Amino acid sequence: MESGADGGTLPEARADNGGERDGMPRGTSQRGRSGRHLAPDEAAKNGRVKTEAPVPTQPDALDDDLPLAREAQRAVRVLNPSGSVTMPRPPRRRVIAIANQKGGVGKTTSTVNLAVALALHGNRVMVIDLDPQGNASTGLGVEHGAGTPSVYEAVVEGMSLDEIATPVDGIPSLLCVPATIDLAGAEVELVNVVAREGRLEKSIATFSGELDYIFIDCPPSLGLLTVNALVAAEEVLIPIQCEYYALEGLGQLLRNIELIKAHLNARLRVSTILLTMYDKRTKLADQVEQEVRGHFSEIVLDAVVPRSVRVSEAPGYGQSIMTYDPGSRGATSYFEAAEEIARRGAKLSRRGKNQKGGN
Repeated sequence: MESGADGGTLPEARADNGGERDGMPRGTSQRGRSGRHLAPDEAAKNGRVKTEAPVPTQPDALDDDLPLAREAQRAVRVLNPSGSVTMPRPPRRRVIAIANQKGGVGKTTSTVNLAVALALHGNRVMVIDLDPQGNASTGLGVEHGAGTPSVYEAVVEGMSLDEIATPVDGIPSLLCVPATIDLAGAEVELVNVVAREGRLEKSIATFSGELDYIFIDCPPSLGLLTVNALVAAEEVLIPIQCEYYALEGLGQLLRNIELIKAHLNARLRVSTILLTMYDKRTKLADQVEQEVRGHFSEIVLDAVVPRSVRVSEAPGYGQSIMTYDPGSRGATSYFEAAEEIARRGAKLSRRGKNQKGGN
């Protein structure tokens, strides 16, 4: 404290900017000592500015290594917006029955997605839904309610496929012959019909359009409808689920194919096996794959279809996985399977009767 002129005590004089207290420049707070409140030039001069960490640069949105970029590339590859012929057309029309008497192995899913993949890449394709449940018709978004002209009229009543085949919305060069519930009684109605096993073959032969592929989606049985499909077809594609039970009925299917080949259709052969619902997390899936490849060797496609929720969701929207989620693994797998089928088809000879198609 300081004494005033009158001898009284005065409060301590307020420090000016140039004064010091406790060895510290007055007017500078504790926070100011760190340099945060100094002018930029002065702080830099005193070396008190904290070096800022460099801000990480965002990756380029078009970087091919990004998952979204890769998915977009897969989608463009699957959808083929240019519409060019990227999968070779076969020299003659191929009629392929997709058959397996076990249900739930991916027959309909494989039929729909392979057909869409081939059609998107320049091939002319028809899907014949021979299953009374009409699931292939649903997956392609084609009307198949009661009263709709369907494959029943072709097989039972002899109507031409020209009057029944329906274009699939959004997929150029893809036709669908739908199935209605009427087809459920077809096997009974055909019992007394002469040459009942060849009714579908006769209907296909009368079709006047140009086609590269006809896929026949068979019901999960070895009844008369499946026999009609095997008599009409030249090739059989067997989807095999990567589980143990899927192998149990395979022997019976192969024996039936041999019987039909011996007595009704000498041209018939098992040309393709497609492994479906593959779950890489299980050892069983790998064992089934190795067993099938070891036994059937070159007719097993390299492409394997994984178990996928997106593939299961697509029919609920009346779409295939190819259009519902073209960048997904399921779409890519079916695209690769279709590519393999197309490459094999390009190597076929041009022999064959009553077949319009090819380039």
